[in-house]
Amino acid sequence: MRRREVIGFAGTTLFAWPLIARAQQQAKSARLGFVGFGTPAATADRVEALRAGLRDLGYVEGKNLVIEFRWSSTVEQMHEAAAELARMKVDIIFAASSTECEPARRATGTIPIVFATHSDPVGVGHVSSLARPGGNMTGLADLQPVITPKRLEILKETVPRATRFGVLWSPTAASYRPVLEAAEAASGKLGVQLLTVGVSTVADYDGAFAKMAQGRVDAVFVHSSTLTARHNPRLLAELALKRRLPTMFGSRANVVAGGLMSYAPDHSDLWRRAAVYIDRILKGAKPA
Repeated sequence: MRRREVIGFAGTTLFAWPLIARAQQQAKSARLGFVGFGTPAATADRVEALRAGLRDLGYVEGKNLVIEFRWSSTVEQMHEAAAELARMKVDIIFAASSTECEPARRATGTIPIVFATHSDPVGVGHVSSLARPGGNMTGLADLQPVITPKRLEILKETVPRATRFGVLWSPTAASYRPVLEAAEAASGKLGVQLLTVGVSTVADYDGAFAKMAQGRVDAVFVHSSTLTARHNPRLLAELALKRRLPTMFGSRANVVAGGLMSYAPDHSDLWRRAAVYIDRILKGAKPA
């Protein structure tokens, strides 16, 4: 089967900004806290997209911008990193997805938090609504509960005789519950049963695919998360190939690493566009 990549934008949501923003003089050097899950190398393209978006708006590191990067290899370390940034009293915390947002949310209720690829900010309780986020969080969303049925539909079209899908999900992302609920709702319409298997670390990948193979699944749907997209995505692709399981991913990074197909917005573009939120907050707008 040839590798196939499908890129869609239907689930991308841009949050509405307040009509009136308090005008302030931009600080001489803004400090942006960055909560990262994984390694700098695995996220280099997205970080560069964010930097490019900031440069387009006049923010240059070393001149009027300092980015305080904090990289973590575990969820526990992320909580410590977010707390450290809060103690530093950075101007804004950038926490790209629901995975990074939860530690940032717990660390501060006052410092603005900007996200770029949050999968369900309302569903997990990080914002009150799409139009009026409330609180101290705002940004762009890749609405996975909305996209999940389409991902499963494409997977079913790829493997039309399939009667059982494996669903690989991760509790490291707060979005896993609404995504699983959306997958369960869609499965009945598609006439397939689901076998759900959770993974918390890369070390869990092999066992998860072994369990799905033993469960005689015909194809696999991978819940898109920071873990599955940026923590050894090549291994996921290799395991799917080894088990001869057509697999639908939620990130282009997985296809680049050798996966069969994905259906998702351009996450690098969302990171670049998140710079607009950072700029507006630095100029006095409120996240709420």
